[in-house]
Amino acid sequence: MNNQVDLLLINGVIDTLHQEHPRVTSLAVKAGKVHSFGLHAEAAAGPGTTVIDLDGAYVMPGLLDVHNHHMLAGQMDLFELNEAPTKSLDELLSAVSEYAERLGPDQWIVGGSWGSGLLSELNSSNALARFDAATGGRPALLKDDSKHNRWANSRALDLAGIDDGTPDPEGGQVMRDSSGRATGVLIEAGGVLVEQTLARLQPLSTQDLARAAARGIEILHSYGITGFQDAAASLQLLQALKSLDDSGGLLAWVVTSMQANDFIFGTTPLGEGIIAHRDETRSEHHRPDFIKIFLDGVPPAGTAAFIEPYLSGVGFPECHCGGTTMPAAELEHWLMSTAERGISAKIHCTGDASVRLVLDTVAKVRAAGYHQPKYHIAHGQFVHEQDIPRFAELDVTADISPSLWFPGVIPDAIATVLPAERASKMQPNRSLLDAGARIAGGSDWPVSVSPNAWEGIYGLVTRRDPTGQFPGTLWPEQAITLAEAISIYTTNSSKAMGLDDVTGSLAPGKSADFIVLSDNPHEIDIEKLPQITTHQTWFAGRKVFDTEASARAASGPRGSEALQA
Repeated sequence: MNNQVDLLLINGVIDTLHQEHPRVTSLAVKAGKVHSFGLHAEAAAGPGTTVIDLDGAYVMPGLLDVHNHHMLAGQMDLFELNEAPTKSLDELLSAVSEYAERLGPDQWIVGGSWGSGLLSELNSSNALARFDAATGGRPALLKDDSKHNRWANSRALDLAGIDDGTPDPEGGQVMRDSSGRATGVLIEAGGVLVEQTLARLQPLSTQDLARAAARGIEILHSYGITGFQDAAASLQLLQALKSLDDSGGLLAWVVTSMQANDFIFGTTPLGEGIIAHRDETRSEHHRPDFIKIFLDGVPPAGTAAFIEPYLSGVGFPECHCGGTTMPAAELEHWLMSTAERGISAKIHCTGDASVRLVLDTVAKVRAAGYHQPKYHIAHGQFVHEQDIPRFAELDVTADISPSLWFPGVIPDAIATVLPAERASKMQPNRSLLDAGARIAGGSDWPVSVSPNAWEGIYGLVTRRDPTGQFPGTLWPEQAITLAEAISIYTTNSSKAMGLDDVTGSLAPGKSADFIVLSDNPHEIDIEKLPQITTHQTWFAGRKVFDTEASARAASGPRGSEALQA
């Protein structure tokens, strides 16, 4: 019987996040799992063991992302126009025009992003005419930075059957100019008709979706991410992930959140239609264990649900508080009926009223005896002070995405629709931790420009913009420590996603998911934290990213083919 280990790391600074052996210099891997540390690890090596001398390099568990849309990010990278939301309208239209020249006359221009702050500028007949000219008659649909709202050109509106007389759909709005003409700006569910038209006229195959998912995971690997939760999964994505895993191509732990409702993506089927296929799409590395509920929208569009009103005079009705996408009874039905089947829930809430409704509903679920399901309040930028202790009391995770709230495009847009005192009080992270709550870290990529967890960690610790583009500090009293922030992207997230049995720390028997970094985050100046890069990413004892190999592949084929070459 062969007892030697497959892989041995020596001469490193290895933080395991495992309580019994928090820092070691050597680590052994066997059959894709952590085997042993220190002298025991070195003694388990044999002639067939691959030995890697780290030469003092820093190693830690793979990072985890509790909230992203990896397949959408892969689609954007492979198939779509992908522009930064900081661009002006002129810059965006110039990029659209250049992109359009490479397409056939009837191919759709799909992608984004346009910044939330451009909404009023886009909402005019003049802007639509400029958009039509830039696209050269091709249909076009561009998402905003939140991915909740759309801008469609005239050709896309015509194909979707949206004209000046089209009524607003439930949960959305077709924006119009002063003469009542549709401007192409589609708020929330206002964009679903165009999304469904795009899916019908220019569909992506399961193979394309699998390729997009794999590309998204490749990009995540380059940032040291070895496990994540896709925050709004369709049946097609579940099937693509199952197909990937069956073929040996799913090289990450993936938890999916099956969409219970949708007023953004145009997904079909929804709810029970996806849940019915849950078991058949489960695989070794894919766990379809959550539903996803969109309970409100986003503050800049006035669709987030607040206890107190938005500012007056900013385009909303007087005393406008927004609203939830479903009444309390419907939310209770969803959480009770899924809890009976052991299904957890991730619930999108950006206003404090929607946060409170979730907490009230989870209290009923817990009182009914359902303690196993996991509940995530996703985003939760705004939490009423009285509700902060309830996260720990009800075992509800605060799923946060720092890139959406440290100083930047989205907070600037929020500041235009909320009173200054409220707009500046986003993400009470220190208060949540002090109250015993679990915080888990997500990127909401590609809503955020990148899934770089070190930028998020920097934002948690400093409450500043890691890119330096936006000055100032947002509610600095809510800063947390570096150790707490790293836990948020490792052990906390593994617990929140239900992956703590296999990953989140380097403990014997757990998956050998680890990363080799450019710097030890505990020893460098905090201002250098966002510049930390991943030299290598390992998943289940297999190297899935290497900086040098990636650089060599960059000049070759794109995407999956490049990294496999």
